Amino acid sequence: MSGGRDGTWVGWISFDLLLGDVHSLKQKRSVVRPLIADLRRTFPVSAAETSALDLHRRAGIAVSVVAADSQHVNDVLDRVEDLVARRPEVELLSALRRVVRADDL
Repeated sequence: MSGGRDGTWVGWISFDLLLGDVHSLKQKRSVVRPLIADLRRTFPVSAAETSALDLHRRAGIAVSVVAADSQHVNDVLDRVEDLVARRPEVELLSALRRVVRADDL
């Protein structure tokens, strides 16, 4: 992937998370909602819970960013992944990332 400055770049990262001491969907929401709110408040991204919606100890969260520079997209996604990985209430099981030129979508 090149670090071109012209065009529009779209990047996204999806996380598979194992939640700590969570025994209900209500407790899950009390972990996932603040994490998503923190991502949205801290970075210029869209974020949502996207999978494992009915499992109380797992969460799938996806985050996307759009920018004119692929390097900026990658920098934001790096910082997003670092924030998620450092959260003590979740264990990051996997992260899947993709950055593409919008013309390629």
